[in-house]
Amino acid sequence: MTDELSRNEYIKEASRYLRGTLAEGLREEITGAIVEDDQQLVKFHGMYMQDDRDLRSERTRKKMEKAFSFMIRVRMPGGVISPAQWLALDSVSRVYGNNTMKLTTRQTVQLHGIIKSNLKPMMREIDTVLLDSIAACGDVNRNVMCNPNPAESRAHAASIELARTISAHLTPRTPAYREVWLDGELIAGGEDEVVEPIYGKTYLPRKFKIVIAVPPSNDVDIFAHDLGYIAILNDAGEIAGWNVTVGGGMGMTHGEPETYPRTADVMGFCATDDAVKIAEAVVTVQRDWGDRKNRKHARLKYTIEDRGLDAFRAEVERRARVTLQAARPFTFNSTGDRYGWSQGADGRGHLTLFVENGRVTDQPGSMQMSALRLIAQRHDGDIRITANQNLIVANVTTERQAEIEAIARDAGLLAPWSGLRRNAMACVALPTCGLALAESERYLPDLVTALDERLAAHGLSADDIVIRMTGCPNGCARPYIAEIGLVGKGPGRYNLYLGAAFDGSRLSKLYAPDLEHDAIVAALDPIFAAYASGREKGERFGDFTIRAGYVAKTSNGADFHANTGALKQTVAA
Repeated sequence: MTDELSRNEYIKEASRYLRGTLAEGLREEITGAIVEDDQQLVKFHGMYMQDDRDLRSERTRKKMEKAFSFMIRVRMPGGVISPAQWLALDSVSRVYGNNTMKLTTRQTVQLHGIIKSNLKPMMREIDTVLLDSIAACGDVNRNVMCNPNPAESRAHAASIELARTISAHLTPRTPAYREVWLDGELIAGGEDEVVEPIYGKTYLPRKFKIVIAVPPSNDVDIFAHDLGYIAILNDAGEIAGWNVTVGGGMGMTHGEPETYPRTADVMGFCATDDAVKIAEAVVTVQRDWGDRKNRKHARLKYTIEDRGLDAFRAEVERRARVTLQAARPFTFNSTGDRYGWSQGADGRGHLTLFVENGRVTDQPGSMQMSALRLIAQRHDGDIRITANQNLIVANVTTERQAEIEAIARDAGLLAPWSGLRRNAMACVALPTCGLALAESERYLPDLVTALDERLAAHGLSADDIVIRMTGCPNGCARPYIAEIGLVGKGPGRYNLYLGAAFDGSRLSKLYAPDLEHDAIVAALDPIFAAYASGREKGERFGDFTIRAGYVAKTSNGADFHANTGALKQTVAA
């Protein structure tokens, strides 16, 4: 390992608290791009520079610049927005973007296809409805997620409040965001650490993700994140405190076994009054202990693997001046969303809608974007994005419920989806993600259709089985904790992972590498047949693949790469 810091560390150090030359680059009209260093800094402002990879070859042949545009990710703690804010995002997506909205796996909205000259006008428009994108990307704490459905538990309000409080506490303090995007007044001086009392000049070694879960639902995939809080309820159904989890993360690199996904450890229990102090302490320990030389080794999961959970806990307790108690018992039973209506004690309804892979758009026969615009115009409650890329129309009054349901049903947002499809999730991948090795969002629906045919043949159409796909091993759709995980290896080729737990508590194992479409279907079909005939009562698909001897069980961390491959061969049914 080199003694040199990673290049990103020098960029952050020289950026003057994330300013760089962004303001100057926006004024440069000769190109649709920004300079390389600013491409790293703009992530802290919630944006990625991208190009349309479908057009690369043609534009290169014609000696044209790549079709550059920007993706903007909104900061949305807990995934909660008002109808007015939804309508604002709908409007800017049509005026400045590509006429679609992407509901993300981090419980927020991404807008794609914004050219450089439209960035500032768009940012000003979302600011008018009190939305922003600061810290939605970059080496900082990103969007804080929590259980989104108010009907799930009386603890929901407390989880939303904690998400908002932690998000506000850990949001960068630099004025660069308002200076660059909103023409805020340039603040002179202030070049000491007071500008960023938590992060300092170089922020964190890598991205950082926080989630809050309310058992028995693990719809936020708490074990896949750096820091988590599990609500512990007393006998009255009120929050008694929180189990704290640390060290989860999904990313890895093909062919580099020293990189791996990891599920979080339960570190202990804290009172609500101490939760924010614990969050700050965990962040600052990672700030100081995390690897700033090798970005592939810079996530909190590696810090805990290297230092040990006991040493990490002791340092967190010292900095927070809090002694964590022993973790309290809890149980999760699923990671998915509960579709359709749920009713709150106040009589208001909450309608969970299925949005395939989170892509909100209008297509012939499925005018979902228009339908959601109409719902937002008629709705006086709020709208919530789930961590599974779906949407909840929340707090609907009794008199509005029939109308809103009818609009959603006509747009296909309440169709009777199969158990596999309603538990499917995909990242964006091609054509816009620069890291994608294979398709994901555009391909997974077709694969699910093919797999549904085989599941139907075995009487499994209604069974909930979690399937997730990503176009690269970074794992944005959290494929390594899906019962069926598919990770892009190259054009049209995927690594197939099996054996994760339905409740998101156990990693999967590589079953077969480098499979194309027909091979994926052929590999899974006999396992589906065996599952239909040989499962035990209540046994989930991921558990079955381990018990039946198809794959080895993964304990955690580096064990992910041990004993991989099919333990027995299958024969197509």
